[in-house]
Amino acid sequence: MKTRVITAVVALIIFVPLLIMGGAPLLILTLIMGVIAMSEILRMKHRFFVSAEAWVSFIGVVALILPNSFWQDIPLIKSAHIFFYILAFLLLLHTVFSRNHFNFDDAGTLTLAMLYIGTGFHYFFQADTKGLATVMFGMLIVWLTDSGAYMVGRAIGKHKLAPKISPNKTWEGSIGGSLVAVIVVASLYTIFNWLPAYNFIELLLFAVVLSIAGQLGDLIESGLKRHFNVKDSGNILPGHGGILDRFDSMLVVMPLMSILGMLI
Repeated sequence: MKTRVITAVVALIIFVPLLIMGGAPLLILTLIMGVIAMSEILRMKHRFFVSAEAWVSFIGVVALILPNSFWQDIPLIKSAHIFFYILAFLLLLHTVFSRNHFNFDDAGTLTLAMLYIGTGFHYFFQADTKGLATVMFGMLIVWLTDSGAYMVGRAIGKHKLAPKISPNKTWEGSIGGSLVAVIVVASLYTIFNWLPAYNFIELLLFAVVLSIAGQLGDLIESGLKRHFNVKDSGNILPGHGGILDRFDSMLVVMPLMSILGMLI
């Protein structure tokens, strides 16, 4: 517990100021986190970080995270998605010339991982460019849902939510965590008018959708770890695991905020 608390304090001391500063410093941190998250997938796949498929994966994650404005002046490419397709095609070619050391399943896993990680962190950075209140709306929902679910689940949790994927999660904790996050975040944002473009009902609906999505993101990463038979995605954060362990919910919540129109 002591290690977990110390890690959380140190991480917040680094993360929060960069979140407030935004711009290039936050983009650099976001790119680093994206590359580390991709390295965690490669480690679970038992792939060397210096292999051809690893370098293609790292480049792909970086390309997808970069803001859209970066690609406007790139000849021929013009879009991260075109560049991403080229990289995915290179992974497919690698299945042909690797002499069965790299197959279609490997290419599919790394392509999906690039899209999952790169898109999630891309919209995290985009949310911050819309203002601290916008990005914190998503982050607070994730944090409060997670904390609320843990406390309510420990207190009254009896019915397992997904026993084969995450045996410690309960329906009571899930519902309790969402209720805590939705009520607290929607109320705070309405009282202090942090997002004046939306009224209380709209904020409430956004919070409900994002809280549920965040929990699904958590379960997705739990399923990923079950598939690869690992306890944590990594060990860069002592007591907390890896980047994927800490940002699994956010990787789903931030793109969904864009779909809901909150990042326009």
